[in-house]
Amino acid sequence: MTNTVKGECLCGTVKYEVEKRFKGFYLCHCKQCQRLTGSAFASNIFTDPDNIQWLEGEDRIGHFEHESREFSSAFCLSCGSGLPFINKRGTSLVIPAGSLNEKPDVLPQANIFNQEKACWFAESKDADVFEGFPAE
Repeated sequence: MTNTVKGECLCGTVKYEVEKRFKGFYLCHCKQCQRLTGSAFASNIFTDPDNIQWLEGEDRIGHFEHESREFSSAFCLSCGSGLPFINKRGTSLVIPAGSLNEKPDVLPQANIFNQEKACWFAESKDADVFEGFPAE
């Protein structure tokens, strides 16, 4: 069993590897994460800032830092997928959980910025469930 996990963007241009030394796994419901992901929340795993090895495509990573809030992000310049980034304080590497290729051996520990939760999120738990697209 390996002590590392690999991840990549959707198009495979950017690839990375991290050690399984995770400090936290949070589901962030803030408005910035909603807009960034186009979804109800972001699923972020926190680890030490130096816990990453870029395997391919490091030169294809774009960065964004919000002006007024302690918020930043990184993304693939080819497909736009979220990628690991160092937070604005420089204290953590933030890994978008969906960019990992395998299970990270840590489960979500908290829902954060819950007061900003999407107004439609609570009702979504009652929605129908399908294995793929619903039949038209």
